[in-house]
Amino acid sequence: MTPHYDLAIIGTGSGNSLVTPHFADKSVAVIESGPFGGTCLNVGCIPTKMFVYAADVAEGIRESGRYGVDATLDRVRWTDIRDRVFGRIDPIAEAGKQYRITGRGTTALLGRARFTGERQLAVSLPDGSTERLTADQVVVATGSSPVVPDVVARSGVPFVTSDTIMRIDAVPERLVVLGGGYIAAEMAHVFGQLGSRVTLVVRGSRLLRHYDEEIAVRFTRLARERWDVRTSVNVATVAARGHAVELGLTDGSRVEGDLLLVATGRAPSTGDLGLDRAGVATRPDGRVVVDEFGRTTAAGVWALGDVSSPHQLKHVANAEARAVAHNLVHPEDLRPFPHEHVPSAVFSSPQLATVGLTEQECLARGLRYVAKTQAFGDTAYGWAMEDTTSVCKVLADPATGRLLGAHLLGPQASTLIQPLVQGMAFGTSAHELARGQYWIHPALTEVVENALLGLDLDPVAEAEPDPTLDPTIGAPLGS
Repeated sequence: MTPHYDLAIIGTGSGNSLVTPHFADKSVAVIESGPFGGTCLNVGCIPTKMFVYAADVAEGIRESGRYGVDATLDRVRWTDIRDRVFGRIDPIAEAGKQYRITGRGTTALLGRARFTGERQLAVSLPDGSTERLTADQVVVATGSSPVVPDVVARSGVPFVTSDTIMRIDAVPERLVVLGGGYIAAEMAHVFGQLGSRVTLVVRGSRLLRHYDEEIAVRFTRLARERWDVRTSVNVATVAARGHAVELGLTDGSRVEGDLLLVATGRAPSTGDLGLDRAGVATRPDGRVVVDEFGRTTAAGVWALGDVSSPHQLKHVANAEARAVAHNLVHPEDLRPFPHEHVPSAVFSSPQLATVGLTEQECLARGLRYVAKTQAFGDTAYGWAMEDTTSVCKVLADPATGRLLGAHLLGPQASTLIQPLVQGMAFGTSAHELARGQYWIHPALTEVVENALLGLDLDPVAEAEPDPTLDPTIGAPLGS
């Protein structure tokens, strides 16, 4: 007899959090074909930032002389860095798996799931057998996987992706990175600071082309000072040259490296899920089609995270999981996905962070806006850092002062952007955000304050003081 479950979850990234106390007395199947914890824990956010932090330390040592502190970087112990990172992460993934295997109310199926019909699944297990099941509700949360261009795949030349590069045995002397997005920018920083000579091969005219143009141009200019950056080129040929790999580019030039990192993006992991058999529609790029509540086109089937979301971000997947967790048990009170004011960051050198509209998007939409680009170096803490390149850019509606977008390039950009995210989320005007609270002097956050104050907003009539109120306490006179 085919086992039946109240809930089946495919994927253990953010999908793992759907096993809420509501399901304590129900049956839940948790299906996973890879390490437990999904992209973020195993090959994404967490390990990459642990490597980035080591790279930041190395960079700080190399650049200490500008502050009058002479230091040298004696050695990078790559295997120690690698083993420290995965010595923390692998036990967490294993513990998560064991918890689902032995935990009350959940059945862990370690294999690849495919739909065979409406809310019907077949799971291919490692021993070659197949486990079949049905469920009242199914959540697809299979995440994403690296995209490999055909020219690389057909070549037969060995390469790595963001899923595999962090576990290599040695830092390559020469690293060629194919791609110009956030993965390429972060891994170039990591391996550049830990000992590689890095070459970036970028299809577009600049790195991070989805960022505000001013910010992306600034970052690309700085990247050219650090790495060999080849822009506006495609890869025509990929070939092995002894132990090296050679890329022939469409501009006639060639680049050679000891290791090729393919960082051309990630695609939803939907290719072999049999979604059509379940009546689940997908977009041309492979993403599962969902409505604002996470419902797919098939009754009782939901999706969340990279497999369906327009935002490949862990904090978005977590927010979507919270909504789906509620919606699974409250069909009469559905909560929508919170897709407004979604921030993101790139942990390269320098860091970048963004939220809201870019200047180009404001222009394309015909919006009236004002912008201010504030240099870190014009603040006291920026002086302390001897900073000459970092900026905070804000855009606002000049009539209301409401923020339309914010974009930072510089140290701690991922943290500095948070008050701007908060201001957008709660509809706080630029003036209220700047003057309605204290900004610690001389903290680096003053760059955000000054950017807000620098916006050329429409004049607003000052409110006349109420003559019946005591100006010191705001209460009626004589009270």
